[in-house]
Amino acid sequence: MKENSLSQKVYNSLRNRILSSQLVPGSRLKEDEWAKKLEVNRIAVREALNRLLGENLLETGEKGGYYVKSMTADDIQELRELREVLELGALRLAIRKINKQHIDEMNKICDDFTLMYKNGYYGGACEADLRFHEMFFNIIGNSKLKNLYISSNIPIFHLKLGQSSAHMNDFEQTDKEHRAILKALIDKDLPYVEELLLNHLLRGAIAVAEI
Repeated sequence: MKENSLSQKVYNSLRNRILSSQLVPGSRLKEDEWAKKLEVNRIAVREALNRLLGENLLETGEKGGYYVKSMTADDIQELRELREVLELGALRLAIRKINKQHIDEMNKICDDFTLMYKNGYYGGACEADLRFHEMFFNIIGNSKLKNLYISSNIPIFHLKLGQSSAHMNDFEQTDKEHRAILKALIDKDLPYVEELLLNHLLRGAIAVAEI
């Protein structure tokens, strides 16, 4: 595999893990460990890490090294506001365009999410969470809006990974909220789906701020 392809493979893998909170703020990313884990050379890992650093998903430590960027209270607030603007706008368009194929796909994502967290595969559940929110933009079919959302590098907030009971409660509540949002979309109840999404995003931001 060519060097740029290897670097892209590492970039995609690490970016997805950061955004789905499988790599939480403060986690150190070592070149040798990820080269071994992803079966690539260290040059490919270094290139990917520098790319993620440039996108503000990573930061460097005082003595060097790459770390998943820590979030301040202001960061969390700004991310929530960004998600509100982009996802509410997407919902307003998606509610007019959603069809049976979209509904089937979103139901499958919800089922995947449920299966993953109930079986303890929390990383897989976080990835399903990302897919659920990206579906708003898939329904629209507007590549510019989807690219804007993806390039914004918006993380999904599931950060209580070390607290099993709180973690399980978080996933159960997320599951209920996703299914309620989907039902409101199907019913084309715009005021209610907006209310559901706003509450969903607010709850996630509050949970992160309390960690």
